[in-house]
Amino acid sequence: METPGHLIVDIARLQPEGEIFSGETAAGLMDMGARAICEPVGGIAYQIHVEQIGQELLARGRVSLGFRCACSRCGESFALEVVETAFFADFEVTAGTEFVDLTPEMREAIMLALPGYPVCREDCKGLCARCGANRNRETCTCGPALDGSWAALDLLVKR
Repeated sequence: METPGHLIVDIARLQPEGEIFSGETAAGLMDMGARAICEPVGGIAYQIHVEQIGQELLARGRVSLGFRCACSRCGESFALEVVETAFFADFEVTAGTEFVDLTPEMREAIMLALPGYPVCREDCKGLCARCGANRNRETCTCGPALDGSWAALDLLVKR
């Protein structure tokens, strides 16, 4: 059984050889909190093969979700798609198990695949520590910043 909000598998209706479930969950399932650096755009897209083997329900496939993020180096907004191609989850199936909700595991897979410090591009130059200029768009004349805790080492390198 698929609902607009969650991916729920009806154990009794599952084909013996398994089934492929594909679609998208409802938007808003990825509550990232008010101070999140990335905001989800839409729902989690999935294509998952689900089968019961003995007393286990196995789910394997692909999950993805688009995000709107703020770059951790320069602060610019950019689009990011998080894709987990090796999604896997297993559940114990007992006599009383009628339905299994795969949504929490899909959400967790996306959260684990989301980079801790997303950047708009790998060669992002970030902001100038002195004047705050975005070094991707403009060149400032401040020169390299000296951090007080590393200043002595910086002077050794310059010799």
